[in-house]
Amino acid sequence: MEITKLQNRVDDWINTIGVRYFNELTNMAILTEEVGEVARIVARRYGEQSEKEEDKTKNLGEELADVLFVTLCLANQTGIDLQQAFDAKMKLKTERDQYRHQNNAKLK
Repeated sequence: MEITKLQNRVDDWINTIGVRYFNELTNMAILTEEVGEVARIVARRYGEQSEKEEDKTKNLGEELADVLFVTLCLANQTGIDLQQAFDAKMKLKTERDQYRHQNNAKLK
């Protein structure tokens, strides 16, 4: 699904079920909280920290979806076409990093 369709889907949900967008600062705080939840799972499940019993049932995909949802909210309420922004970022990264990673001895 294109990002534009995701943005529209979130906007429809907000306007029919969610009532309205939280303000941008609130959504930024929520995004930070959701990223923290992703970090906690990754640090404990894939990193060196031990995973607490109550964390073993946490769903990484669900937490990543929360991050995506709030990101889409922020894009919608600030007038960002995230598809255009993502495409431009991929073009930039491709041009800038075309050989950078392939020539990085640390990655071989």
